[in-house]
Amino acid sequence: MREYCIRPARPEDLDEARAVMLDTVYRDFGTGYVPRWHGDIIDLAGAYLAPARHTLLVAVDAEGEVVATGALDSRGPLHPPNPAHLAERYPSGTTAQLRRIYTRREHRRRGLARRLVAELLDFAAAAGGYRSVYLHTDPSVEGAEGFWRSLGEVVLDERNNPHGEAQSVVHFEVPFDAVRTGRVPAAHGMTSSPSDLLTDR
Repeated sequence: MREYCIRPARPEDLDEARAVMLDTVYRDFGTGYVPRWHGDIIDLAGAYLAPARHTLLVAVDAEGEVVATGALDSRGPLHPPNPAHLAERYPSGTTAQLRRIYTRREHRRRGLARRLVAELLDFAAAAGGYRSVYLHTDPSVEGAEGFWRSLGEVVLDERNNPHGEAQSVVHFEVPFDAVRTGRVPAAHGMTSSPSDLLTDR
């Protein structure tokens, strides 16, 4: 079993972290870089390192390579493109949004996603001022929906949107203690999603 260190990203980690993210959106999501969705990837320092209540975590393997990422910021879901009622429920400033929880293919199924989420939830609780933890995911990504259902509650499934065009997006709220309290029943045996490609478009 490989050993991994999960820690806050340093400036010298950013190029490798960005590579993990860009590889994911190009190779796994198939969308490529879309500025309105992925602008934070280009300016990781400005998005996550500079603001006091934001963070970017990296998982580093025994060779010192960044192999997984996970981020959190204080920006709630914006309207548009998200429904207005969702933006009202999760306002910026008091909402911790989980982002960029991505793992390189050869390091998946080793619990890195769950470890990253645990650390991000601890950060949100310690940072103060956050009332809720929110994220959205694309359920077409293998394992993503099941992983988040094991940790949180669906607050909106846009595949079943009666008021507009159906979208392949599911929105979740996750309790601050979701990982620590072991919300997943032991019988499931789930320690990570099959894909570890969990948040953001």
